[in-house]
Amino acid sequence: MVKINLTHIETPVGAMIACATDTGVCLLEFTERKKMDSQMASMKKLLNGRIEEKETPILENLKNELSEYFAGKRQQFTVPLIFAGTEFQKKVWNELLKIPYGKTISYKQEAINMGHEKAVRAVANANGCNKISIIVPCHRVIGSDGSLTGYASGVERKQWLLNHEKKSMANR
Repeated sequence: MVKINLTHIETPVGAMIACATDTGVCLLEFTERKKMDSQMASMKKLLNGRIEEKETPILENLKNELSEYFAGKRQQFTVPLIFAGTEFQKKVWNELLKIPYGKTISYKQEAINMGHEKAVRAVANANGCNKISIIVPCHRVIGSDGSLTGYASGVERKQWLLNHEKKSMANR
């Protein structure tokens, strides 16, 4: 059984829970995220893990990088990641990592980029199953009409993150 370490992180847009094994971050979510219990259960099952509250070097590094992100000083994260999901979900999450800081794309464009033009709903659903908020930037995916849709931690938070990134880009 894999040991999954858990810590709590305070951010300018709310409290977060972070989990990591000895090899990488496997969860970073806002505490009031929709279906948080199912996210945790899914992660534990897929990683065959048990959770214990403990600070580790990976979690400390994550806290430092998030602090730099919120201070507008970090655009790319270097903490190692572990994706707990299906092969399709992992492909979608890797595609999310390609979206540049401060930019947005539509769910349709994401599906096209993956070579799954007809799978917009499946791609959007996989985005919604992303367990590593901010670092795997599902907040950068918007509706084809420019609307802010589909963010499990709330559309207001999605707007805040997008505004933060645009403002940080303007200050560089």
